[in-house]
Amino acid sequence: MIIGGACVAASTGQTLDVVSPIDGQTIADLPNASEEDVHAAVAASRSAFDNGVWARMAPAARKRVLLTWADLIEKHALELAVLGVRDNGTELSMALKAEPMSAANTIRYYAEAIDKIYGEIAPTDPSTLALIHKEPVGVVGAIVPWNFPLMITAWKIAPALAVGNSVVLKPSEVASLSVLRIVALALEAGLPEGVLNVVTGEGPIVGRALATSMDVDALVFTGSGRVGRKLMEYAAQSNLKRVFLELGGKSPHIVFDDTQDLDQAAQSVVAGIFRNSGQVCIAGSRLLVQDSIHDAFVDKIVALTQEMRVGDPLDMNTQIGAVSSAEHLERVLATLEGVESIETGGKPMLQETGGSYMQPTIVTDMSADDPLVRDEVFGPVLTVSRFTDEADAVTQANNNELGLASGVWTSNLGRAHRMISGLRAGVVHVNTYGGADNTVPLGGFKQSGNGHDKSLHAIDKFINKKTAWIKL
Repeated sequence: MIIGGACVAASTGQTLDVVSPIDGQTIADLPNASEEDVHAAVAASRSAFDNGVWARMAPAARKRVLLTWADLIEKHALELAVLGVRDNGTELSMALKAEPMSAANTIRYYAEAIDKIYGEIAPTDPSTLALIHKEPVGVVGAIVPWNFPLMITAWKIAPALAVGNSVVLKPSEVASLSVLRIVALALEAGLPEGVLNVVTGEGPIVGRALATSMDVDALVFTGSGRVGRKLMEYAAQSNLKRVFLELGGKSPHIVFDDTQDLDQAAQSVVAGIFRNSGQVCIAGSRLLVQDSIHDAFVDKIVALTQEMRVGDPLDMNTQIGAVSSAEHLERVLATLEGVESIETGGKPMLQETGGSYMQPTIVTDMSADDPLVRDEVFGPVLTVSRFTDEADAVTQANNNELGLASGVWTSNLGRAHRMISGLRAGVVHVNTYGGADNTVPLGGFKQSGNGHDKSLHAIDKFINKKTAWIKL
């Protein structure tokens, strides 16, 4: 782990095996931190924040450190991508862009924003000067998942660091290796010791200790709703720290019969669910197809799915890599028990490798209330349902407790805008799926969470607004 700028083992000496989903082999071990280790990391962050070594550094100087860090990440991109792929099974062809390169670009984005964030002067009576200062909140706890550890880590910590906070980072025990490496690169770039600390270990211990700490001022998390609820409970039981949650989705992907290019739509649907073995928060896992084209469109996506290459994620020709772990593969397969309407897939594969691989799966004719349609599977499973008209599509799409993302295919501009208005989701893609960059926010509606990652809006999570009321 990295605490106070030093590489340290767990205080108990305990470790966790790192098992690669590529072949089931143990490739490393991680410190399995205790509450004592978390407290040490929080103390290091608090000390760094209070002494102002980073928080009171000139914004232009903080910018230079972050830009140097981004350059180092880009320089080591292949190393970082391979390290992450061996850890979590994402196909390398995707990981190179989605992990180190994405993280570098995110850090650059917030580095460039640092010296462009101004305070305000309120329009008060001329006898009073009212100033609104923007200050860092203090110590931020960040808990990140295993599916895109570098990309999501950057979303969480880059804006927090940019405005002067200190951070304690807890990566997933399933995907910590690349995160540890970029934190080491941050120190190499000149980030002061103690400003960014990383603690590895089990969520019920490390995550709980972070969330209950009286010295953590804000907590950001991407993961399951079950854990998100626990974190809010812990915040209430401790210091009422602000908590921002991104809790996944069950995103509808809607195809109308007036879609200009159904082949393009089919390719987008398949990529939108099966990249990274479906282990993507915004994955378009619920396909809704208008009645008149349903059967023909299902034939298209089944054919495309059966052509996809599943295999070793370190092979650049692989289109679908490994499921993150043997345990997660079992959970995904369990969701298909008793399901009869599987058009393709539904079984484990490449078992002779020792790795965790699954056939990409398409299921049709399921009830809207079936758990497979209702709940996030977080695996390579697509459900397909029919709809009759625009109103029916909106009703079915919104019939879910989650609301992170969605997609609409239509050639009717008026319909596209009506769907954007009608869908209860934080992101609505039109005639594409999955496209975005750092200029736009990502956040969900309903039980998909609160707060936003990406864009300048993400900075709001990490600042306090202080009013100075001055009588002239």
